Amino acid sequence: MIKQNLHTHSLYCDGINSLEEMIESAIQKKFTVLGFSSHGYTPSESFGMDENRQNSYCLEVNKLKEKYKDQIDIFLGIEQDELYRINDPSQFDYIIGSKHYVKGEGYEHGIDCSKEVTEQLVSSYFNNDFLSFCQCYFDDLKKMATWDEVDIIGHFDLFMKFNEDESFLSFSNKQYLKMAYETLDCLIQNNKIIEVNTGAIAKGYRTKPYPDFHLLQYINQHNGKILLNSDCHNAKFLDEGYDIAMDLIRRAGFKSMEVLTSKGFETKDIDEFIM
Repeated sequence: MIKQNLHTHSLYCDGINSLEEMIESAIQKKFTVLGFSSHGYTPSESFGMDENRQNSYCLEVNKLKEKYKDQIDIFLGIEQDELYRINDPSQFDYIIGSKHYVKGEGYEHGIDCSKEVTEQLVSSYFNNDFLSFCQCYFDDLKKMATWDEVDIIGHFDLFMKFNEDESFLSFSNKQYLKMAYETLDCLIQNNKIIEVNTGAIAKGYRTKPYPDFHLLQYINQHNGKILLNSDCHNAKFLDEGYDIAMDLIRRAGFKSMEVLTSKGFETKDIDEFIM
């Protein structure tokens, strides 16, 4: 049976646990696969790794792979932001491509800080038009479809983090769904794996994972590939929301998910995964 998380942060970026503490928690929670994905370099934030820190991170993960090889499969990954593509992807087992910022003339802002910051961002730079904000995000996300090094697309609709009450926009808005579907088409056609991400559940911002259920259904209907990740920053919550996410994944019609192995990503029957 398989239990996997490939979106894991630690003290090397904005997590609160060491790599080894995360591994010990994973073993205790009966994970069979754990991948580390510390944030790559981002000049405007302190949590992204600089070159020296990234080198230390890679060395430690590779040592821990060997130390725990008889108990759990450990993989070395990185979360690469769309604005700051990494220089040497070859050293990593996999790469998560994510978008955390919107950038324009004279500004660069994180999109998942708080509801108030999102309101201010949309007001200041998108003329109070949330759909324009969404389109900007999706236009940038599409760029990663052709980046060969990117295996997984992280938190596909992250900008909806503070919109579970639909106060910004309805999840079923036709214009919104059109741009979301077009982006998913682009990613699926380029064989990107779409992450089902429970990170906002652990932090208390949402009761459901990314992407929204409408989008999960679309991914399944168009033969897209998915995997389940917790985007974990705290070892206590390594599998937080997995039961909720698996219920939605099954309801969306998925019969399989992706798992990372020593031979690369493989498609496995959904009944092989345990929560």
